[in-house]
Formats: sequence, C-alpha cells, structure tokens
Amino acid sequence: MPIEIKELHIRVALTTSPAPPPSAGGGAERDAIVSECIEQVLQILQNKAER
Repeated sequence: MPIEIKELHIRVALTTSPAPPPSAGGGAERDAIVSECIEQVLQILQNKAER
C-alpha cells in the first residue's frame, strides 16, 4: 500500500562563522552543495506538480 505525503516541512538552521581566507577554496564546495540542494528541491516540486 503506497503512502502519500500531504505536507512536507523542512527546517534549516544556518550559523555564521568567520569567513575563511580567500586561499582556502571552501566557496566552491559550498556552491556545489547549494546547487545540489536546489536541484533536489526542484525535483521534489516537479514530482508534486505531476500528481
């Protein structure tokens, strides 16, 4: 028997930390994570719209 999810609540907690030095290169990794999250959210919304 399939389960239908009527509502989805997403809670995110962000904390700020001191900016790393420009030579650390952490920005590219963060951008990749943000891009992946955006893709997943858009996929979920698209699947929801198809139903």
